Amino acid sequence: MGFTPQTLADRVVIVSGAARGMGAEHARAIVEAGGRVVLGDVDVDGVASVAETLGDSARSVALDVTDPADWQRITDLAEDFGRVGGLVNNAGIFGAGSAVQTSLDEFRQVQAVNVEGSLLGIAAVAPAIRDNGGGSIVNISSVAGLLGIHDHVAYVTSKWAVRGLTRSAALDLGPWAIRVNSVHPGRIVTPFIDGLDSSVLPNQVIREAGVPRDISALVVFLLSEHSRFSTGSEFIADGGRYLGEFRR
Repeated sequence: MGFTPQTLADRVVIVSGAARGMGAEHARAIVEAGGRVVLGDVDVDGVASVAETLGDSARSVALDVTDPADWQRITDLAEDFGRVGGLVNNAGIFGAGSAVQTSLDEFRQVQAVNVEGSLLGIAAVAPAIRDNGGGSIVNISSVAGLLGIHDHVAYVTSKWAVRGLTRSAALDLGPWAIRVNSVHPGRIVTPFIDGLDSSVLPNQVIREAGVPRDISALVVFLLSEHSRFSTGSEFIADGGRYLGEFRR
C-alpha cells in the first residue's frame, strides 16, 4: 500500500528540528503525502528556506524546543493553518563522553533538548490534536535508545528516555485517539554525523548508507492511518546494524 497525495490530506503536522537533515526530509515527505507542515527550528533562516521550497503547504517559525512559550507559538500557528493531526519530535543534539568524563551541565543540556523538548512538544500539541478528533505523534529516538554505546552516556540516556516517554504518552493519550510511536534510526548520512568515521559499519547487514528518506517513509507511515493499529511501539531502521554478531 503506497503513499499518495491523499495519505495525509487535510492534516497539519508540526515538525521540530526541521532546518536540515532528517527533519527537513520529513517535512518534504509529509507534503508529498498530501499534508501541510509547520516547521520549527532554532535556525530561523534555515527552516524558513526549507519551508519556502515547499510552497503554500508549509509555514515556519523559530522554535527552541526547551521553551514552552515557543511550543505554544508553533501550536497556535499550526491551528491557524488547518486541522492539526500530527507531531514529529525530531529535534535533537548529540553528546559524546563517558560516564566519568561528561559534566553535569553537558548531561543536562542533552536531556533538555532530546527529552524535555519532546515532552514539551507533546504537552503543547496533543490538546490540539485531540480537539481535531485525534492523530499521531512520532518521537525520533535512535538505536542508541535500545542499547548502550561506548562514550556516549548523555546521548544514550536521552534516547532511552524518549523510548519510555513514548510508551507512557501512548497510554496517556490513547483515550484522546492519539497514537504515539518511536522511530529508532541507525547511522543516517546527514550533517549530524559529520566527523564520524564511516556511514556504514562492518556489522551492518545492508551494505548501503542510510539516508533521511529511509526514515521519512517510516514517519509518514506512522502519521497515517496505515499504522492505525500501532501505538507505544518502537520502529527500527538501522540496516540490520544491531541484529547481533555478523560475519562475512
